[in-house]
This record gives sequence, C-alpha cells and structure tokens, in this order.
Amino acid sequence: MKGTAYPHLQDRQEKPVSLSDLARMKAEGEKIACLTAYDASFAALEDRAGVDVVLVGDSLGMVIQGADTTVPVSVDAMVYHSRAVAAGLYRPFLIADLPFLSYATKHQALDTSRRLMQEGAAQMVKFEGGEIQAEVVEHLSARGVPVCGHIGLQPQLIHKMGAFRVQGRESAAAEAMIRDARILEEAGADMLLLECVPSTLGAEIAANADVPVIGIGAGPDVDGQILVVYDILNISPGRKPRFVKDFMAEAEDVEGAVRAFVRAVRDGSYPGPEHGFK
Repeated sequence: MKGTAYPHLQDRQEKPVSLSDLARMKAEGEKIACLTAYDASFAALEDRAGVDVVLVGDSLGMVIQGADTTVPVSVDAMVYHSRAVAAGLYRPFLIADLPFLSYATKHQALDTSRRLMQEGAAQMVKFEGGEIQAEVVEHLSARGVPVCGHIGLQPQLIHKMGAFRVQGRESAAAEAMIRDARILEEAGADMLLLECVPSTLGAEIAANADVPVIGIGAGPDVDGQILVVYDILNISPGRKPRFVKDFMAEAEDVEGAVRAFVRAVRDGSYPGPEHGFK
C-alpha cells in the first residue's frame, strides 16, 4: 500500500529496500539506519532522509497515546498507524510490532500478523521473547511472514520486570541471550533486535548471527541502529535513556536532524562510548 500523496513518491529510480538488501548490508559491513514512525508525514520525511528501515513500534503507546508503558496498545491501533506510515514510504523497509498478548499462541500470532501485513501494509512483524517464541517464529516463517525477534530488554514485560534496566550483565543471563538469538534464527527469524544490553554482548551476538542484528542501546558493533524518532528530535518528555542522542541540537530543521542520524549510523560516529553499557 504505497501512497501517492507525497512528491518524493513520484518517479523514483531506486529500488525499495528488501530483506535481501539488508542481508547484503550486513555481509558487506554497511550499517543499517532505522527509526520509528507513526504517521505518513514522518514516514515521508524519514524516506527523504535516507532511513533504511522504519518501525511502527508499540512505543506509540507512550509517545503518541501518552501511556506509561506499551502494554495498552491494541492490534487495531498498530494496524491504523502501520497503514498511515506505509502511505508515506517508498524506499524504506517497513516493520510493525505485534502488541502485548497478541501473539500468545502461534495461531493468534498468525492472525495478528495477517492483519498487520494485509491491512497495515507491514513487510515484517516484530515481537518480544527468546526461546519461548521459537514455535511462533517457526509457524509464521513457514507461512511466509518475515519475523524480527526482539530480545534483551522487553518493554512489554515491564510489570513483571519492575523497571527498565540493562539486560545480560550477568554471565548466565548473557549466555541465555546468546542461546535465544541462535534459537530464534534457527526457527526462521530474518532479523533480530537487541535492546539495552552491554556493548560486548551486542558485538558477540551480531558476530555470530547470519541475519542482521539491529541495536538500541546495544553498542556500536551490531549491524544497525534504531531509535525512537521523537527521542532524537528531543520531543519526548522526561528523562531520556542513556543510548539516546539529541540530533536536533545541531540541526537546522527536523529533516536535517534525521539526516544527521543516518550519517552518524553510517560512519559509525553513533553510538559513541557514552551511549553504551558495560
């Protein structure tokens, strides 16, 4: 469902980014620049700025809906925002989150994925969990659904965890995460997202994975970086996570800030040591 309301969608000669393009970028050591988006206008801006992957994250529950967590986000909301984002995109690859408890069984996950891909025009779905999700990943992958696994900090589990904190610092937890990454890939995951883990652990998981590994607070040695777009523009209220950089501080406008983010990911200047965890 590519839209036609934006001039940047007309007469484009370049090809849209595909999964094979992302795999090639990993193989060639070319960093992948990813951002969230929640509407067509931001999607179009990110497209113009050269973003490779756009995620319609369930973070919209916090930055759009004003909730304290991602838990209240519904499937209907994800479909709505994914469809809106798709209307503003031409080049970037589009991923959408499966919201809390919308993938508790493999059959439920398949139905939620169907809605996000058919109604929301997503090209891939992302959901949280390690080894416990292997059966779901295998079920979706076998039916043609591209999957991004999400391990490390899992925001949907906030009420169980009690707080947002770095994951994988203890050796046993790190080994479990390495195993989770391997199991998800073997089950058919086409991409992995690592959130809020020590930089050394991020580097090890990325080095041993054959699929692209995207980091958010996972250090500089993963295959790509993703941030919430409102965070890099210093719009989000409250205290920012350590891994966030304000790209608006030295930019002339919003598009300039997004372009600066893309350049910094590409040349490796973001994330710096100050954005990582030990």
